[in-house]
Amino acid sequence: MSLKARASRTRTSLRARLSRAAPASDGPDEPGEARAADRTGRLKRPKGPKGRTGPERSKASERPGTLAQLAIALRSPGRPGEPLLARAPKRWQRLLPFAVVALFVVTLLPVTIAVLTDDYGLGGGWAGALGVAQTVPLLLAVTRPVPAWAMVLGADVLGAVLLTGADRTADHAWPWTPMVVVGYQVLMICLGLRESIGTLVRVWLATGAVGVVLGFFQPAGVTNTVALLFVLSGALLAVTGALRGLGDARQRVVEQRGISEAERARRTLLEERARIARELHDVVAHHMSVITVQADSAPYRLPGMEEPVREEFAAIAASARESLAEMRRLLTVLRGDGSDGADGGSGERAPQPGIDRIQQLVEATVRAGLPVESSLAAGVADGVPPAVDLSAYRIVQEALANVVRHAPGARTRVSVTRSVEEAEVLVLVVNGPARDEVVALEASGTGHGLVGMRERVRLTGGTLDTGPLPDGGFRVAARLPLDAAAGAPGPHTDPSEEPS
Repeated sequence: MSLKARASRTRTSLRARLSRAAPASDGPDEPGEARAADRTGRLKRPKGPKGRTGPERSKASERPGTLAQLAIALRSPGRPGEPLLARAPKRWQRLLPFAVVALFVVTLLPVTIAVLTDDYGLGGGWAGALGVAQTVPLLLAVTRPVPAWAMVLGADVLGAVLLTGADRTADHAWPWTPMVVVGYQVLMICLGLRESIGTLVRVWLATGAVGVVLGFFQPAGVTNTVALLFVLSGALLAVTGALRGLGDARQRVVEQRGISEAERARRTLLEERARIARELHDVVAHHMSVITVQADSAPYRLPGMEEPVREEFAAIAASARESLAEMRRLLTVLRGDGSDGADGGSGERAPQPGIDRIQQLVEATVRAGLPVESSLAAGVADGVPPAVDLSAYRIVQEALANVVRHAPGARTRVSVTRSVEEAEVLVLVVNGPARDEVVALEASGTGHGLVGMRERVRLTGGTLDTGPLPDGGFRVAARLPLDAAAGAPGPHTDPSEEPS
């Protein structure tokens, strides 16, 4: 039988077993749900009204409102040249800064021209030019606030100089007209939400310095507005800079949390692999010990053996003993107990469990209050390789532990069968929805459940299928090949590339 036909037949057999154990569903589970279950373990997914599950309704109720979304977008740090609210979820929110600034420009431009002409007595040509130079660059402030500030400040200084020679400047605000003060504050908001603290301080000090220099040329009878602009600008820069700093801090926290989660997943994977290596040491050591004994006793069991043959058996025994010593040293490193591996180890000394102890595991779980039904095929443990025997027990153990932790009171079915034709052991654990109230996931757990299952299945060259059921339950299905060639693990991968 070809490898492709064998894989297809295995998938068909596994689906048939799952369909008999799991309730009927309206459609296949979506990949996103399966991945979410892999990351978070067994989560209760109660049905809610209008077809929404409990977590979906909870997320919908916790979704921030429009004002909250705008506040989050304002605090979000932006890249150079990125407009304000560029990361807002809705298109109208992303266009809002342009609309607001355009409204200010459309309002300030005619007002500036009229005030400069009627109140200050400035010529119409100069008034029009100053109105355009002082207001139109505000449109650039949404994306490039620093160049816009330089252009607006230059136009404002030019206007102050021109107003010193105007006919009716006395009894009016100078050097900054009311329209200049309003437009400058819009500019300060755009600056504060996008630039660094150092840039904001330099802008503020430059504003004050220009005002002080202009104060030396102050005409008689005017109302000086240097202090007003300086104070208002500083206040707005402080508030908007604080908002931006809060956004930067939140982003750093999120990035650090992501790094911590990735490191935790990698550490969990490495710990599980070390645990599997410790357990398999006993299996391999047993076979190596048998080889040593057989090689040492061969000259006595087979009399009349020639000397070269005796030397060959002695070399085999010596190599086996050397391998055992190397394994003990490796085991000492994996356990991290600091002993010499011969007389002081603190590792596990009890025999490793197997399929024949799954029934005891189920009975202990039932005594703990979880309704579990088990179905173990007759002779399923006969002649099973040690790695498959141990892996099947650990998969059932991890699955039942997850049911107790994440779906208390759920009815659970454990099935372990053996396919003679396919030469494999099939492990199936299916639980229904939780009957008791589900509390928050444990923060102190090891988090090895699904990760450990994947590693044990990978060790034997099998496959693992996990995912939620439509009624809120969960399934774990593992296929463990008995053939030594098929059971060889695949190429080694870096732990950081494994799914968490």
